[in-house]
Amino acid sequence: MKYKLLVLDVDGTLLNEKKELTPGTYAALLKVQQMGIRLVLASGRPTHGVLPIAQALELDNYGGYIMSYNGGQIFNTKTGTLLFEKRINPEMIPYLHKKAKKNNFPIFTYQHDKIITDTPDNMHIQREAQLNGMQIIGVNNFLEAVDFSPCKCMLVSDDISSLTGLENHWKKRLNGVLDVFPSETYFLEVVPTGINKGDTLSFLLDHLNVKTEEVIAIGDGVCDIPMLQLAGIGIAMGNANDAVKSCTDYMTLTNEEEGVAAAIEKTILAEVRATQIPLAELNARAKHALMGNLGIQYTYASEDRVEATMPVDVRTRQPFGILHGGATLALAETVAGLGSMIICKPDEIVVGMQVSGNHMSSASEGDTVRAVGTIIHKGRSSHVWDVNIYTSTDKLVSSVRVVNSVIKKR
Repeated sequence: MKYKLLVLDVDGTLLNEKKELTPGTYAALLKVQQMGIRLVLASGRPTHGVLPIAQALELDNYGGYIMSYNGGQIFNTKTGTLLFEKRINPEMIPYLHKKAKKNNFPIFTYQHDKIITDTPDNMHIQREAQLNGMQIIGVNNFLEAVDFSPCKCMLVSDDISSLTGLENHWKKRLNGVLDVFPSETYFLEVVPTGINKGDTLSFLLDHLNVKTEEVIAIGDGVCDIPMLQLAGIGIAMGNANDAVKSCTDYMTLTNEEEGVAAAIEKTILAEVRATQIPLAELNARAKHALMGNLGIQYTYASEDRVEATMPVDVRTRQPFGILHGGATLALAETVAGLGSMIICKPDEIVVGMQVSGNHMSSASEGDTVRAVGTIIHKGRSSHVWDVNIYTSTDKLVSSVRVVNSVIKKR
């Protein structure tokens, strides 16, 4: 594969404005993981706030990573361990707290699944807790409560000019000690020096032995610029600001229009032809898909004929020990689906439209059935496949007809 890593910002990029992972984006991201490309979710959120999204996308199955706190941590979703972490020196907390109180800015930080603050009623802090599924711990003495090294501290104010003034002051005063930047108009983030999505992504690439030209990164915010510039291809969302768009390779649709899915189609899926991928690799990529769960393995593939095998075991048999008809149809659709993908042009996709089967005899538990798919109609808008399924002794079990619809990518 040309690409090995797909790095995605979360809010404003992966999720729409309702903070939802849309079906089209979900399907595209599962597809690229099945192709062997790992996902990295790169967010300013704490790790706890990104985990539900990572779990929904099955990053733990495919070996993906969470790069949280704008690069402060790298979390291995498969092992559940931290690969990288950098925290603020606790000796700096009294100074940050003093400045926050002097300017009448609420201050908070994160600890595991909790937000610690002495201003628990602030609406921005409450929204931050709700967004990340965290509990707010209101304390009387912030300095006593924060008896650990935090990944970052956040100051809050609706007075943009005052927040910007403190940001500019701290960029000079804390240069080389801490980094400061706004993540929202009302949030000023304070992180360990040298922490940004680009530098932390560089650490991950070294760890994985992945080259920058093998990376695609997609984002919408100023905090995403370092990783977008590091990646072989940097893609700006349609809703990104002008500063982000000006330093990327091209722009995709907005997060309301499933821009991530559109970018994946253009940069990854359109360049991959099924015939270019060895069967062993196709089988490995489908490990966590339906065909992998049923034990289906491709054994031959060409433009006119596709073959695959499937065991008759606890996954595919009926309660009384013979091959389940539903598993048989799934095998036939799997074979015909690959055949149509081989035939399709780069700007086309295949969608299963109809499947009908006749079951002539049974296959018993312990056997392995073989499906042979042959195309009988190769039209511009549809393909029709006949798929015959045999036992290991070449007895015909089922004859299935599969119709696939061929549509142009949008």
